[in-house]
Amino acid sequence: MDRTTEEQRLYTAELDVALAAAEEAGRMLRARFGDTWRIGVKGEDGDVVTELDLAAERIVLGRLREAFPEDRVWSEEAGLLAGAADRTWLVDPLDGSNNVAIGLPTYAVGIGLCVAGAPVLGVVHEPHTGATWHAVRGGGVYGHGERLGGGRTGGGGEVSVPAAGPVPATGPVPAAETLPPDTPMPASAPRLVVAWTQGHSVRKDDVLAEALRVALERRTRRVLALWAPLLGWSMLARGTIDGFVGYCAEAVDFPPGALLALEAGCEFRTLEGGPFRIGFTGPDTTRCFVAARPGVLDRLVALTREAVGAAVA
Repeated sequence: MDRTTEEQRLYTAELDVALAAAEEAGRMLRARFGDTWRIGVKGEDGDVVTELDLAAERIVLGRLREAFPEDRVWSEEAGLLAGAADRTWLVDPLDGSNNVAIGLPTYAVGIGLCVAGAPVLGVVHEPHTGATWHAVRGGGVYGHGERLGGGRTGGGGEVSVPAAGPVPATGPVPAAETLPPDTPMPASAPRLVVAWTQGHSVRKDDVLAEALRVALERRTRRVLALWAPLLGWSMLARGTIDGFVGYCAEAVDFPPGALLALEAGCEFRTLEGGPFRIGFTGPDTTRCFVAARPGVLDRLVALTREAVGAAVA
């Protein structure tokens, strides 16, 4: 039995529970979407928490604690629930609370499991469409009962790739489909649609965050700031967008979504092109990344590296 098959079998029970929990929470969220409920503010940045966040969290935590009472759980609203430190469940019961608060049906439920700090399981459920996307480390990513295209490029949640080369001189960018795979690209990607996320800790006057956002807006076709990064991850895994750039991303929802992209064949680098490890530990500054499939990644890294250089010069 190869490692991939063994790992998939190893986490069969965990996947079944995570899928059931996410979909039960999703049914509740969709049924109550549009109802009248209380909205509170948390943190200095004005992020919101609603009754729906808490109701969905109770559903997910109830299932996880019943099935795996010895495991540690880190949930968006409840915080850290004690348990075995080598197995940590990550729960975002309502990713997109700000959207729901204004009546925008753009939200998701995310559940992940990390073992020894690395993601081994990720589930993203989209209540409004009913779609569920899931991955187990080494086993690919699935949705609608089918495996999505692509495959992972590394093991243990870490993708080690060489840093991108020097940024070529700017100029007209030929159509991507006419280029050989290894053709150097200028730091511009006008045909690409890219998702963007930044953590709640990022201040509005953060110079680097502004430089990255401006560079992406000016030099890609469209930047999606969804207020629900888990949706961006499912879109990247499916290939409906081209890349994802994150700056100080939130720890709880990052590994479950990132694992979907990794298992769909995407690679990860730091903003300056170095190797990047998917995880939830450490400060937010360790979760600054570029994610895309190999044919796109160098173009986005060239862009982010140039933006970082300009911001710190």
